[in-house]
Amino acid sequence: MSILQKLLDQNLFKKKIVSNRYDYLSAEKETNTNIYFIESGSVRIFIRDHDEERIVRFGYSGNIIVSLDSFLSGKPSDLYIQTIKKTSIKVASKKDLDDFIRSSDENMKLWILILEDLVLQQMEREKDLLINSPKERYERVLKRSPQLFQEIPNKHIANYLRMSPETLSRLKKS
Repeated sequence: MSILQKLLDQNLFKKKIVSNRYDYLSAEKETNTNIYFIESGSVRIFIRDHDEERIVRFGYSGNIIVSLDSFLSGKPSDLYIQTIKKTSIKVASKKDLDDFIRSSDENMKLWILILEDLVLQQMEREKDLLINSPKERYERVLKRSPQLFQEIPNKHIANYLRMSPETLSRLKKS
């Protein structure tokens, strides 16, 4: 059984929302400790750098997303979480997750696995940003997350990969 399935089976996600395209689940300077399970649709997590938006992560059907800095610290975040299209989401509170984690050693081990996975994902993202070649960045993300290219518009993927939409289009054709 997957980690995700274990969390879903615990009925931690008690609230369900449907967000329209471009709705915000979280905005800059807000404290957001919710955990979101995306049933359908997609979201982007980004930060504003002056007048530019820099996408740092995506979420789509079957993913769990969170404003991780705010979730862990309980403080306001610089991140925005915005739906890309109409999105159906289940919501769990940090308190419910904390209660679940603390209820057994097995659940604490599960939490450690989740955190380890998040760290590894972040390391992969940092590698992607450090690789100079747009082609290499594209190939790494395609290999790691082929579903991304089915769920997310190219303009957002290009932003995530730090390239122009035209460069991404050329790479996809080659």
